[in-house]
Amino acid sequence: MPHVSLRQLTDAIASGPALVSFLTDTVPALATRPDQAALIYAAKGRPPSKPLILMGASLADLLPYVAGDEAERQAWQAVTRQHWPGQLTLVLPASERVPAALNPAGTGTLGIRVPNHPVALEVLTRTGPLATTSANFSGQPPITEMAEIARAFPTALTLLEPAPGSEVAQPASSGQPSTVAQWCLESIGGDPSGSQWKILRQGAIRL
Repeated sequence: MPHVSLRQLTDAIASGPALVSFLTDTVPALATRPDQAALIYAAKGRPPSKPLILMGASLADLLPYVAGDEAERQAWQAVTRQHWPGQLTLVLPASERVPAALNPAGTGTLGIRVPNHPVALEVLTRTGPLATTSANFSGQPPITEMAEIARAFPTALTLLEPAPGSEVAQPASSGQPSTVAQWCLESIGGDPSGSQWKILRQGAIRL
């Protein structure tokens, strides 16, 4: 699929169904609307046992998709104030708003993230939260070049390089996946004063 402008990409998501790819602060994302997440599973050959990440432009955009009491939300917000936008994915209890297509295995949890990248934030501000994953075939390393993503996923819309003087710059991704931390209902090790975060994947950010 030819590269498209930012407006063409976000318009395609709004009118859907559409599979798109854009840069983030970690690796380029393959994305679609949450209710159309089956497009990602089909394109990647991804097992349904592996849930996707819901990426948004702010914590406020993502909170309706997670379920927790006031004390839990305050604990989550303390972490996001320190590390978002950034390379940290939080796995939290999912609310009833999460489409089944986003998590076919029905784990009851949802990974959420706000990326620290101007292109990703501009896309997500215009579209609302999107189902995302790395742009690669299941089991293969993430693809880091947009031209290669366009060849590997010919049905996906990829962004044009910015024109000189463009308002939205496209800095390079780090190439390193985000840290993934899961909220545990009970403190790890049974110590009520201990950490309630379980690290599922260690990236650049350490809790």
